[in-house]
Amino acid sequence: MTQALNIPMHFPVSSIEAYAQAVNQIPVLSKDEEQALAMAYSENSDMEAATRLVMSHLRFVAHIARGYSGYGLPHADLIQEGNIGLMKAVRRFDPTMNVRLVSFAVHWIRAEIHEFILRNWRIVKVATTKAQRKLFFNLRSSKKRLGWLSHDEVQNVAKDLGVTTRDVLEMESRLSGRDTAFDGSPDGDDDDQSFSPSAFLHDERYEPAAELERSDIAEQNQRQLHAALSGLDERSRDIVASRWLTDDKVTLQELAEKYSVSAERIRQLEKNAMKKLKVVMTA
Repeated sequence: MTQALNIPMHFPVSSIEAYAQAVNQIPVLSKDEEQALAMAYSENSDMEAATRLVMSHLRFVAHIARGYSGYGLPHADLIQEGNIGLMKAVRRFDPTMNVRLVSFAVHWIRAEIHEFILRNWRIVKVATTKAQRKLFFNLRSSKKRLGWLSHDEVQNVAKDLGVTTRDVLEMESRLSGRDTAFDGSPDGDDDDQSFSPSAFLHDERYEPAAELERSDIAEQNQRQLHAALSGLDERSRDIVASRWLTDDKVTLQELAEKYSVSAERIRQLEKNAMKKLKVVMTA
């Protein structure tokens, strides 16, 4: 829908104020005009009608986006995401329901803005489930008024939103946290550098010395295993190999049939062979 409409923006967008003035100059459609345009798009896929529907409602998107300015994200980005929601609403709008488009589109506009905020408010997405999303937007406004929530306030929020108190406390903790730069503070503060993740999350897995050490240990273990196996009799060696050194492991019963003994006898031979291997390997 967003690509299909290809809405031309012929008004100045050098600033949010200029954009707001421009969209406010676009005439608001009457109910009959809106109905006719919606029918034209619904029945005939008239893209010009869809464009007019979107353009005439851009002022409402800007108004809704203004209510989310406290999240610290660019206002222009919020408007852009809201416009995407508006276009989705136009595509799904049913003119036969006798409802104004703005009433229908509010849900889609807010949904896109909410998703954008959740994706970009922090480096790590702060809310993923439906309950967490509901908590994020409701609890954040409550904390602005109340600060840290008391026990009773936590209980009331959980009851009002239909979530557990644990969910409320978890979201409160997330809202109170902040992102930490991997390499310390951007201004290069040495004190912050010492506590940044890069100072204590050093990865030594791919250092040449560590790689060489692991390779030597693996070769040594391989040599010891071959030496230990060579010290076993042929039957015990076959039992160990069939039970431990192959992807298609053989059962005790299959080995018992092969050597014409009981499965218990195969288990005893396997146990004795493993003891001998352990002695050689740990020597």
